[in-house]
Amino acid sequence: MRVVFGVLGPVAAWDGDGRRIALKGPRHRAVLARLILARGRVVPAERLVDDLWTDPPPGALGALRTFVGALRAALEPERPPRTPARLLVTEGPGYALRAESVDAWRFEEAVDAAAALPARDALARLEEALGWWRGPAYADLTGEDWAQVERSRLAELRLHAVERRAEARLALGMAAEAVPDLDAHVAEHPWREDAWGLLAVALYRSGRQGDALAVLRRARTLLIERLGVDPGPRLRRLESDILHHADRLAPPAVAQVWAETAAAYDRTVASGARARLESTVGLLRSLAVTGGGGLEAARGHRVAAIAAAEELGDAELTARVIGAYDVPAIWTRSDDPGQAARIVDAAERALTAPGAHEADRARLLATIALESRGTGSARAREAAGEAEAIARRLDDPALLAFALNGAFMQSFGRAGLAPRRDAIGAELISLSARHGLVTAEVLGHLIRLQARSALADFAGADRHAGAADRLAERHELPLVGLFTHWYRVLRLAATGAASPGELDDAYRDAAALLDGAGMPGLQQGLPGLARLSVRVLHGLPAPAEEEIDWGPYEPWARPLVLLAQHRDGEAAAALRRVGDPPRDLLLEAMWCLAGRAAIAVGDRATMERAHRRLAPAAAELAGAGSGLITLGPVSQHLDALVAAVSGADRRRPRSAGR
Repeated sequence: MRVVFGVLGPVAAWDGDGRRIALKGPRHRAVLARLILARGRVVPAERLVDDLWTDPPPGALGALRTFVGALRAALEPERPPRTPARLLVTEGPGYALRAESVDAWRFEEAVDAAAALPARDALARLEEALGWWRGPAYADLTGEDWAQVERSRLAELRLHAVERRAEARLALGMAAEAVPDLDAHVAEHPWREDAWGLLAVALYRSGRQGDALAVLRRARTLLIERLGVDPGPRLRRLESDILHHADRLAPPAVAQVWAETAAAYDRTVASGARARLESTVGLLRSLAVTGGGGLEAARGHRVAAIAAAEELGDAELTARVIGAYDVPAIWTRSDDPGQAARIVDAAERALTAPGAHEADRARLLATIALESRGTGSARAREAAGEAEAIARRLDDPALLAFALNGAFMQSFGRAGLAPRRDAIGAELISLSARHGLVTAEVLGHLIRLQARSALADFAGADRHAGAADRLAERHELPLVGLFTHWYRVLRLAATGAASPGELDDAYRDAAALLDGAGMPGLQQGLPGLARLSVRVLHGLPAPAEEEIDWGPYEPWARPLVLLAQHRDGEAAAALRRVGDPPRDLLLEAMWCLAGRAAIAVGDRATMERAHRRLAPAAAELAGAGSGLITLGPVSQHLDALVAAVSGADRRRPRSAGR
């Protein structure tokens, strides 16, 4: 029976049919709440006793066992006598709750997911999530110190969700609908300056300029009288913008503007004009960052646009059409290698045309570097360097950002280059922030997220994940949330904050985000690889199932799968067929898989080769540079390889003459 637990209000539980489960007295609910708070971790019985009683009575431990027994009977009424509990389990010195559904956890996930959604979808998600609240979190445990931090955290998250809901309504032109909730919100929480600002904007867009200014004056008075602080610069600027009817405060009319502009374009630009082809590429560039079907459509139409430009026989136009598609790229495997090769060929042909402008030439070279990702091509590395040199010489920020993306894609010549990529990301962020290059700034944060993860700097990676999410929310870039979600699962794995089973579940949820994202180069084989990474990280055998889709990682995963099936001879043969992995974000991870298999089958040559290739990355976490998975510290894999080779040397028989 599936049980749903609730803490967004009084502590409660419901069975699979939605019927409320009787939890008896307050101490029973306190035990349940304390275990929910532990998120599946074991809470020692002594800790539970201390949390339940300020001054525990002599029979406290026995009373605790009684409470646990009553909870088990309530949560699993159909469990046969003397069979192990499935939900509230005994482990070692204490108890753990194997909860699958808790409203607070679902609320947190919904708020995080809404940040990466378009405004209409985000509004629906937030409306639903806010409806789960039945009162203050852990409402019947207000006097318990151990619950206070979580109560405060959830309360803050709820306030954040209320304000994000208001932002979504404003983005959708629903200013009047946003006013009542915001008015009540600031009345209860007058210290939240962002909420005051949202209320003022909602009133202004509802045609109530006077009320908007009055709200800002009320905010100033309350902040000064209650907190002793002046309003921040954003509220002060907002008051000035309302007085002067600033353009940024105008209500959204996207659909109307789009329709009118498209109609004007159709009337004034001839159907066969070359300008239409260049404009199409600009539209495809915008379409690509919307994710899903938009990205897939943009890729297909891009090739058609290049072919059309070449048919016109205009070399300059072809160069502009190819180079204008400067969509930032973070993943180092191509979604369509055949298509990428055709684009590279077209770019090389355009480079041979006489009279190409330097900027066009740099864009063509950057395109070659980007579309040759993961191939290890010397030409691609050369093109990346030349594009970057031209961009720096021309002092063109947008061109340099494009060239740096190409340099990133060609920064995998060997293992251990996370610091080099970190520097590229840092320059992209600085450059883009100065010149308003939003998508390149997001790319910089994602590159640094990967690099800091590789270097085990999760505080730094967290900052870049947060910055990327904020930019994505502000500028409607939904694919960003996919990468930051995977990063947060990687963080759980790398920091030991979750068990193998919990990580499998978390990666399964992350894999679901890939469906329909339009990135087959990322999706193919990744769910299987994530599952394998969890097993390797915890010293467990590889998954033995044959139906797992390993995608491009199959050559490096197969020997470990065969070993898990006790087919050691076949594993050794499969390992001998494995070549060097592609030079991409998973280079170190693939070498670690090969090294692990080599140790298991005693393949000294592969052990030595893996050690040589991995040695430059000794200070990194294997695979974490992907921002998706990790196999643990490279140094541990190196130590295991050294020990295995040394052991093989000791076991080798001496020659007769020695």
